[in-house]
Amino acid sequence: MNWFAVRSIYGFEMARFWRTALQSIVAPVIATSLYFVVFGAAIGSRVASVEGVSYGAFIVPGLIMLSLLTQSIANASFGIYFPRFAGTIYEILSAPVSPLEIVLGYAGAAASKSILIGLIILATSALFVPLRIEHPVFMVVFLLLTAVTFSLFGFLIGLWADGFEKLQLVPLLVVTPLTFLGGSFYSIEMLPPFWRVVSLANPVVYLISGFRWAFFGRSDVSVGVSFGMAFLFLALCLAGVTWIFRTGYRLKS
Repeated sequence: MNWFAVRSIYGFEMARFWRTALQSIVAPVIATSLYFVVFGAAIGSRVASVEGVSYGAFIVPGLIMLSLLTQSIANASFGIYFPRFAGTIYEILSAPVSPLEIVLGYAGAAASKSILIGLIILATSALFVPLRIEHPVFMVVFLLLTAVTFSLFGFLIGLWADGFEKLQLVPLLVVTPLTFLGGSFYSIEMLPPFWRVVSLANPVVYLISGFRWAFFGRSDVSVGVSFGMAFLFLALCLAGVTWIFRTGYRLKS
């Protein structure tokens, strides 16, 4: 394993993150604060609690997961797309660096950025609502698992996209709507039976439900199923990345 190469790619991506700290860190914190102000005032005053948890605290895991998914995808997709756009990807491919080391550098940096933002949002949330984390170890594990999985997914999008507009296509039209409809701001148990069944076809439901269980010990679906789905997503993304490097899809053209 060429750890020097991994550290170089990782360090370069993290340096870019810190250069745009105002956009990368401050913007998500402000957006989270607005969610608490708007949802807390408009909905929190009408919904006292959900499953025994105050509404303000109930939406915290959903807000963190929303930021985690979008930031992981955005950072990873742009990180690998820009070298393709600038033509510097050939320098990386011709260097003595294996596909595993390339993925570790790019996806590792994207996951680190999104985890950092998630932790900042968690700290920001504590300023607005009282929080408790009943299963902190599982919370950290789920945070890492989700960040890595969707960083790999973003890596795939960055290789698939052939223009800047396509980088936003999947996050804006697929991931963000699925996250909002995945129980970020409500429990699917509040839905009518038909729509509750339909919601179970949304893969993000399992991620948010498992993450919320780590906080409050309550979930809309089985915790084991949530972890199983998370590992399934990870396996699919790993398979996709492996196929791309084996075939050279979008790398050598």
